[in-house]
Amino acid sequence: MLYRFPLLRVAAAACVAGSTMLSVPAHAGVFDDNEARKAVLDLRTKTDSLSNQLSAAQRTILDQQNRIDQLNQQVATVRGQNEDLANQVTTLQKQQKDYYADLDTRLKKFEPQQETIDGVTGAVQPGETEAFNAASTQFRNGDYKGASAAFKAFVAKYPQSPYQPTARYWLGNALYAQRDYKASTAIWQDLVKQYPQHPRAPEALLAIANNQVEQGQKAAAKQTLQQVVSQYAGSEAAQTAQSKYRR
Repeated sequence: MLYRFPLLRVAAAACVAGSTMLSVPAHAGVFDDNEARKAVLDLRTKTDSLSNQLSAAQRTILDQQNRIDQLNQQVATVRGQNEDLANQVTTLQKQQKDYYADLDTRLKKFEPQQETIDGVTGAVQPGETEAFNAASTQFRNGDYKGASAAFKAFVAKYPQSPYQPTARYWLGNALYAQRDYKASTAIWQDLVKQYPQHPRAPEALLAIANNQVEQGQKAAAKQTLQQVVSQYAGSEAAQTAQSKYRR
């Protein structure tokens, strides 16, 4: 009896110790599960937050892309408008240039112009060239009466014209064509007197000599040919005069 109580005490102590040892792992396992759940929840929360941030970033990027597209469209529109304006400016500049060119051409018709007639340069008044050409056309067409009237009118209207010596020369030819030797000779003599250095002057003297020959004035014709040779020595007219004089 005395020996049984100690054994019971030992067994009881062993049971208590065993139960204590079994209870420790059980508490540790519960603690690990809670920590894991908490870690998973934290991770899920972070993941959701990152997902939300990513979605917000994607929306922001999409918005920015839309804005960039709108800006590009606006830039394209402005560029097209600039091209239209540039084309309009180019068109206006061309129209302005053409306008001033046309205006300048019109104004020149009312201003004296420098021209060279038979090697002589001078200021030609508006209308002179047209009047001279009209008279010349009548002469070429065989309208000698009309041509002589036109050249007379020209000589009277434009006394300072560089066409003056040439107009007188052809006036003499128009009168000669009508067999008005006296009038044509007077015109050519006046031409030689007033414009002795003009290229038409020696030609006028040759024409006078022809007039004199046709009128039977051989002595006068010889004198006129000698005048050509002496006054315009070395010229083609002088050579022609020398040849006619010998004949």
